[in-house]
Amino acid sequence: MKRSLLTILAVCLALSVSSQTARTFTLDLTDDGQAQMVCFLSEKPCGRAIVGIPGGGYSVLSNNHEGTMASKWLNQRGISYFVVNYRLPNGDRTIPISDVEKGFRIVRDSAKVWGINPRDVGIMGFSAGGHLASVISTHSPYEVRPDFSILFYPVISMDERVSHKWSCVNFLSEEGQKNPELVRDFSTMNAVRRHLTPPALIISASDDRLVPFVTNGLEYYKAMRMAGNECAMYVYPTGDHGFGFGPWFKYHQQLLTDIGNWLDARQAPKTDAIRVACIGNSITDGHGIDMATAYGYPAMLQKKLGADYWVKNFGVSARTMLNKGDYPYMNEQAWRDALAFNPDIVVIKLGTNDSKPENWQYNAEFKQDLEQMICALRPDLAEIAKLPAKKAKKALAALAKSPTAAKPKIFLCTPIPAFKSTWNINDSVIVNGIIPIQQEIAQKYGFKVIDLHTLFANDGDKMLDDGIHPDGKGAARMADIIAEALKAE
Repeated sequence: MKRSLLTILAVCLALSVSSQTARTFTLDLTDDGQAQMVCFLSEKPCGRAIVGIPGGGYSVLSNNHEGTMASKWLNQRGISYFVVNYRLPNGDRTIPISDVEKGFRIVRDSAKVWGINPRDVGIMGFSAGGHLASVISTHSPYEVRPDFSILFYPVISMDERVSHKWSCVNFLSEEGQKNPELVRDFSTMNAVRRHLTPPALIISASDDRLVPFVTNGLEYYKAMRMAGNECAMYVYPTGDHGFGFGPWFKYHQQLLTDIGNWLDARQAPKTDAIRVACIGNSITDGHGIDMATAYGYPAMLQKKLGADYWVKNFGVSARTMLNKGDYPYMNEQAWRDALAFNPDIVVIKLGTNDSKPENWQYNAEFKQDLEQMICALRPDLAEIAKLPAKKAKKALAALAKSPTAAKPKIFLCTPIPAFKSTWNINDSVIVNGIIPIQQEIAQKYGFKVIDLHTLFANDGDKMLDDGIHPDGKGAARMADIIAEALKAE
């Protein structure tokens, strides 16, 4: 794996020496041509692409030094570049959002033709464009959410008292500024989601007088770091606001080096990697593990499976399988993202929180809610579920032998033991109520059960003090067990 990654990096570095812009053209994003995307395709693409979002306070577009000027440097590195000249909102935020989302769809839809890895498409925004880039990173659907973000001196807060007033007013409108919920929602540090918001690089100058760094870029960094998401930050001593890719910026060469090093360190998944979605509660999420994005069980699973797999963490703390539970998993953005991920393999590890008395009072619905999740992942099973037992068995056997058998392959994990009854979690309910239903469903549909409850029984020393959540060693142990089961299949 290390050798293959080094080879990929060497190729990209070699391309960065010789590659130039192969083709430049402009696409209309709206029928009237008011929104356009200027495209700079690299002569020798290394698979990466960046969508650029100019600034201008949502009143003009600074699309030279905060737009097209970056094309030569990026193309030399084999990175194709697309500058979205979006329509100004004039108080209607949906206008620029829809323009950028359409640009992203075009780039990903055209990825094969343009030599782009559709899961290595980032966004780079400047000032108000940095705010728009952060909105796309936190609010947009999975299909048009970037894989990484580069935010130059971004407007983050929509509270005009601590941000750039006219960016706030132009984006939300005067009326919108009077709506506290709207201001909070589009102050994007409040919209960062653990595991779901893409890695970010924040760039600013300490003496920025137009968009205060401490109440904007730093707030986004803090939110990312508190969520355990990957984030880096470069703050230069001077430069004020709006330096962009301008060569007049005192630290221009250092800026290029810093961005280049950050991009080089990023490892995109292979276009043909086997997609593994890890669905679950706080144990999947990585509760209690600092930087769970790197050290939780799904991250450990990625390392064990290697570059031929792409593992994503869709865990959300406190969630239940039960739709009448206190926090149903299927109400979450993570669930919608997991479906949009279009996985080849799904590892479902839910049930621990369902064992609480306030949730298990709805135990009669656990089976149907589990089947609802399964049929959403595998719609072909919905019809089979309606058949009598004998016919269903024959239909499943025929489906398994089909050369075009539906994906994903689903693995059901039993909950790990509750070594303590913290938060009213009940191991007896897990053993006598939840696990038998999981086994019944697995047998009905021909799924593999990964019996974490049994295999983890002697690993009480790999738990946090609460007796519910694995620590770092426990996460690695979980990854070992699940990796072995996936490889065996």
